[in-house]
Formats: sequence, C-alpha cells, structure tokens
Amino acid sequence: MSLAGISLLIIAIAFAFIAIFVVKTLKAASSTMTSVSQTLEKVEGQMQGITTESESLLKKTNHIASDIETKTKTLDGLMDALDNVGTTVGHVNQSIQGVSESVAHASHERDEKVTKALRWGDAAIELYLKWKRKKVQ
Repeated sequence: MSLAGISLLIIAIAFAFIAIFVVKTLKAASSTMTSVSQTLEKVEGQMQGITTESESLLKKTNHIASDIETKTKTLDGLMDALDNVGTTVGHVNQSIQGVSESVAHASHERDEKVTKALRWGDAAIELYLKWKRKKVQ
C-alpha cells in the first residue's frame, strides 16, 4: 500500500469515528429534547391548571368586591340614618334642657309667690290672734 492509500484509510477511519460520535451526540440530543418536550408538556398542563384556578379566584374576588360595595352602600344609608338620629337626639336634649329651665324658672317664681302667701298668711293669723286677744280682754 502506498502512502496515499494509507492516508485514505486513516481519513476513512477518522470519518467513521466522527460519524459514530455525531450519531451518539444526535441520539443524546434527541433523548434530551424528548425529556424537555415531556417536561414542557407537564409545565403546560400545570399552567392550564394555574390559569383555571386564577380565573376562578379572580371571579370570586370580583364577586366579593361587588358584595362589599353593595354592603358599603347599605351602610352609607345606615350611617346617614344614625347621623339623623344623633341630630334628633341633640334637638331633643336641647328641648328637654329648655323645658327644664322653664320648669326651674316657674318653680322659682312659684316659690316666691308661695313664700309671700305664707308670709301674708302668718301676718293674717297674727292679726287674727291679736284681735282675738283684744276681744277676750
């Protein structure tokens, strides 16, 4: 065999080794891609589950927000009513205070009149008793 034949044999063997390693590398890459594909399918399934749960949670949150808004509006009416009740109670207290002051004033005036009447009564009794004593003497 000549030098060119040996060179061709070495090139053929080298090409065969390269071909074998390329095939092994491609098989490994194919296996890895299959594994990645399966993993992505699982992730996709989990994402669909998460998406469904997120949509459900969002609907529930919107429902709760709507319910809270409705109840808040109801409480606004209640707060207005309580404010009116507070105002009314304040007016009632002012009226009661006015009546109390009027009663106290009227009572004071009547006390003075009763005191005067008692004094006049005492004076009349004393005069009567003096007149009676003079009559008896």
